[in-house]
Amino acid sequence: MGGYELVRSDDAAAAGPPDLELGGSGSGNGGGVSAKSRPPSSPPSQGGARQRLVSLDVFRGITVLLMIIVDDAGAFLPALNHSPWDGVTIADFVMPFFLFMVGISLTLAYKRVPDKLEATKKAVLRALKLFCLGLVLQGGFFHGVRSLTFGVDITKIRLMGILQRIAIAYLLAAICEIWLKGDDDVDCGLDVIRRYRYQLVVALLLSTMYTVILNGVYVPDWEYQISGPGSTEKSFSVRCGVRGDTGPACNAVGMLDRTILGIDHLYRRPQCSINYPQNGPLPPDAPSWCQAPFDPEGLLSSVMAIVTCLIGLQFGHIIIHFEKHKGRIINWLIPSFSMLALAFSMDFIGIRMNKPLYTISYALATSGAAGLLFAGIYTLVDVYGFRKLTIPMEWMGKHALMIYVLVACNILPIFIHGFYWREPKNNLLKFIGVGA
Repeated sequence: MGGYELVRSDDAAAAGPPDLELGGSGSGNGGGVSAKSRPPSSPPSQGGARQRLVSLDVFRGITVLLMIIVDDAGAFLPALNHSPWDGVTIADFVMPFFLFMVGISLTLAYKRVPDKLEATKKAVLRALKLFCLGLVLQGGFFHGVRSLTFGVDITKIRLMGILQRIAIAYLLAAICEIWLKGDDDVDCGLDVIRRYRYQLVVALLLSTMYTVILNGVYVPDWEYQISGPGSTEKSFSVRCGVRGDTGPACNAVGMLDRTILGIDHLYRRPQCSINYPQNGPLPPDAPSWCQAPFDPEGLLSSVMAIVTCLIGLQFGHIIIHFEKHKGRIINWLIPSFSMLALAFSMDFIGIRMNKPLYTISYALATSGAAGLLFAGIYTLVDVYGFRKLTIPMEWMGKHALMIYVLVACNILPIFIHGFYWREPKNNLLKFIGVGA
């Protein structure tokens, strides 16, 4: 997306004890400043690079590290793995955190948009590049860490995935940030809501559409086939005939993906293996839907992913319109705690937190947690100046996509496995004692 410009943070480590009444971009007279009366921030000097919001890089780096830990340790520590269905574990916060940060980054990147059409064109191209990268990395082109083969049947390529979802959310959020801005003065938190009310209307409409489809669309009985031993086709029939079901078999999220994308283009892994979500044997009483393809990054669930990105936009607006640290932190904490309270209330009355479906309660809970964590990191890094301990996280945050491609998508392990002595099992990893 390119470097985003920072509304500058205090160099607290050198300046002594921080003052929460001091701001990040200069001295202001209030917690917020009028969007009309305040002159635009001066552009960076021609000889220097744009300053970055360090806390955002650190937040992104922590999330990347969490993603790596979850991928590698999830099989040994179930608490770190994704929740099988309802409920939330640590692993279930990774994707929403990335989407939340995309929203904040977009706010800073599109702080000034002199040419809206040109900015929209660039946003579309970036989203398309990210989507295509996701197709290559998660569409089935690479066949696994220990399989030194590649290639994918286009008729069975997985169409959705993590990067594809981020690309869709990025594009919709970017369009909203480019085109749906008001010109109201901003002097308090409510003024931010008023200025960006059209973006909030979009988020409300998307949430309403998701709720109506999830609870109102009729899901009929359906069938699927999988390849058995000897290339034989094995057929399964799943009985549904319901509306509003949020279980694994008969939900509208899976039905829409099977209808629009096609069942051959969905994520293929048994949903109820003994050590799910890792591959493993099926239980003796496995239901008929257990081996059916289901995409946790499907179409309808990505609607709420867009909402998470739009929430991140609003947190970014606080940085733009509030110069004082205290004003920023307060206006982050209030909506964060409010979203968490609403999410737990919804979960209590039966609207369960669910990552595969990306329910509204899940979106609110993860966004609220992201807001609290970001406010805490901002306080430590940009206000109090604790930089030394966060330098590794800052570096990982600046190179998040590269790390994701090389490590999380197993490109680096596949590359290393490709160099071996006489037999594939005698590879470099075995030589240095990591394992075959």
